[in-house]
Parts: sequence; structure tokens; C-alpha cells
Amino acid sequence: MTDKVVLAYSGGLDTSAAIRWLQEKYNVDVIAVTIDVGNEKDFSVVRQKALKVGAVKAVVVDAKKSFVDHFIFPALAANAVYEGVYLLATALSRPLMAKLLVDVAIKEGASFIAHGCTGKGNDQVRFEVSINALAPDIKIIAPAREWGMTRQETIKYAQRHGIPVPVTVASPYSIDENLWGKSVECGVLEDPWTEPPEDAYSWTKSPAKAPNKPGYVEIGFKEGVPVSLDGKELDGVTLLLRLNELAGEHGVGRIDHIENRLVGIKSREIYEAPAATVLLQAHQALEAMTLAKDQARFKQKVSIEYADLIYNGLWFTRFHQDLAAYVLSTQRFVTGVVRTKLFKGHSSVVGRKSPFSLYNLGLATYDKGDKFDQKASVGFIHIWGLPVRNQAQVQLLAQEECPLSLAAPKAKSKGKRKAAK
Repeated sequence: MTDKVVLAYSGGLDTSAAIRWLQEKYNVDVIAVTIDVGNEKDFSVVRQKALKVGAVKAVVVDAKKSFVDHFIFPALAANAVYEGVYLLATALSRPLMAKLLVDVAIKEGASFIAHGCTGKGNDQVRFEVSINALAPDIKIIAPAREWGMTRQETIKYAQRHGIPVPVTVASPYSIDENLWGKSVECGVLEDPWTEPPEDAYSWTKSPAKAPNKPGYVEIGFKEGVPVSLDGKELDGVTLLLRLNELAGEHGVGRIDHIENRLVGIKSREIYEAPAATVLLQAHQALEAMTLAKDQARFKQKVSIEYADLIYNGLWFTRFHQDLAAYVLSTQRFVTGVVRTKLFKGHSSVVGRKSPFSLYNLGLATYDKGDKFDQKASVGFIHIWGLPVRNQAQVQLLAQEECPLSLAAPKAKSKGKRKAAK
């Protein structure tokens, strides 16, 4: 009986070539599994391609709702952004894909799971760590890591075997996309000095060609989750699709990033994330209005840890569950509406309101209705400055000269002292 391998199939160059390569190298029946996380409009084409190339079965799993509800929105609630730039679209999809690949492998009685990741990327780690956590007895094959072919050699291999692929030597971009964003790499983009050509972008209009009139969108949140656009309640998938289109029309969401990969190398990555960019700004603005200062400051630390955890493929860990529990607690009062302005490649928050707002006009205003007791500030400053005054009297003023910082003043050289005498 021939062994079975479940292949994470995208329909791209590497996974299409992998179907034939797995049959030649391991003599296995390939079950192609394509997971819909908002990365294709017509998966029937992808499915037929897998069967045409040689898969014995091609399965398409619609995972858009699960992706949004259980991965994207929790990451948004955490304000998870890797290195302050990358909104983690690809990284977020991998643990979900790993879970679904394991489900199919168990159902089909497959001994192997294969993926199309190279040995230089992050996704190999994300897939394999997750698969091993969920099904440690299933073996993993990574064709693109094993076969040793360059990008151009893989294209020639595919052409030699009559494998249709949406890549040419002239336009060799490697693309991954889902509801939360799109990533583009390879080709001319590998030169960090080269400006990305316009054909690298497909979700966003060039800011120079974007509308000359700004657009506005009001985003409603309930306990940290976006639930409406311009007052109309929408499910998560529809909301992201509409906001991607709206913000993309204004050129919002282009990212050019030199990124530190998990495997220890730097890479140049181009991202498009229109909806993610706008939602992150809106969510942070609403948190600024509804979280206390100490909550917000500590959550910034949690956000960094949460983003690193996602990027590093550690979704299925107790550490993630612990961080998620804190994030969930912080979102109890993050409810309200944020108005965002979209114009020529930029988005900015221009209004926010919440029934749980900690902004108090009576305390903030300088006009009539001011309720702040300014006389109380004298006593507050006296107590607040007590340790500063104490240290200054005991330590700073005891030195020969009063420095501008706590660092000790430089000692005068002997030569200068003699000259002074």
C-alpha cells in the first residue's frame, strides 16, 4: 500500500513542483490541501491545477471565518506588530493551516505532511513547530528545502514537466496573501536600494494616483473587536474585504521593511495591509481613550511579546494562552467608534468616542466648566518632587559643580590645574 502525504498546496511555483517531486522522490500519493484564508477568489482553478499536476485528491478548506475570529482579531486586540512594522499576515495564518493539515492527515491516514517552505524562511519553523505540537507522530517533508534548486531552476523544472505556474524568470515574485495582508519578495526586491516597482503592488493604488479628495470611515468596536463600518454591522470577513478595498483605493497600507528573520538573516519584505493598517490605528486610538495609563504601558510590553510569539511560530504554547488571557481582560471596555481619514497613502485618526471613555471634558478643558482643582497641584508637586529634592541636597549639590545629569563631572587634568594656579 502506497504511503500518503498531505501537501499544503497554494497553487504557486514551489508547491506545484512539489507534487511531482514528492512522487518521484518518495513514491507517495499526494493529497493537496488548499486552505482558504482569503487568498484566492476562485479555488476551483487551484484545485484543478493540483489534480492536473498529479495529486490523487485535492481538498479545499474554507477557513476564512476561523482565521478572522480566532487569529486576526485576537492579534489586533493585542496590537501585535513585529518590529513595529510587520502586521503578521502570513505568520498568523500558519498555525491555523498547520491545525487543518493535521486534521486532514489524520482523516486520510497519511503518514506525512509536506509544505513548500525553503530552508531560509520563517514558515518552515511555524509549520513544523505547530505540526509537531499537534501530531508529533506525523513525519514532515520539506521539498523546497531538500531539492536544492534555485528559483530559476525550479521554474525550469516546472516547465520541463508541463506544470503551469504563475511565475516567470522575468517576474519571479514570491507572493503570499490572505485577508490580513499580502507579502511580496524575490526578484528585484532583493536589492534593498531598489525602489519597489509598481507591479509589486496589487492591493493598493499608487499614492500619487490616489483620489485628491480624502475619504473617511467610521469603525465601530465592541470589546476590542471591529464590528461595523460607517454604522453598518458586518461580519469579520466582509468588514476586512471592504476595508481592504476602501483603504487600498487611497494607497494606504504599503510597507517596505528590512526584517530580521527567525533563522538569523535579514530580508527585504514588501507588504500590503490596507485594512490591517487602518484597524490597528483605530484600535490603538480607542484603547488610548479607555485604558488607564498603567494598563496601556504594560500592554505595550505584552504587544511586543505577543508579536514575537506569532512571528516565531509559538502559537500553540501556554505562554500564548497566558498572554491572550491578559489581552482579553484589557478589552472589556474597548468599545466605541473611531473616525479615520484616508488620503494619499496615509491614514490618521481624526475622531473617537466611547461610552467607557476615561477622557473627562470637565477635567481637561481650560474654558468654562473646568472642574480641575488647580490649587491641589501645589501639594501634589511638593510630594511628587520630594525624592528629587532629597537626592539633589544630599548628592548632586555636594559636588564641586552641579552637573546637567547624574553622571559625575569629568576630572580636571593636572596640566590644566597647574595652568590655573
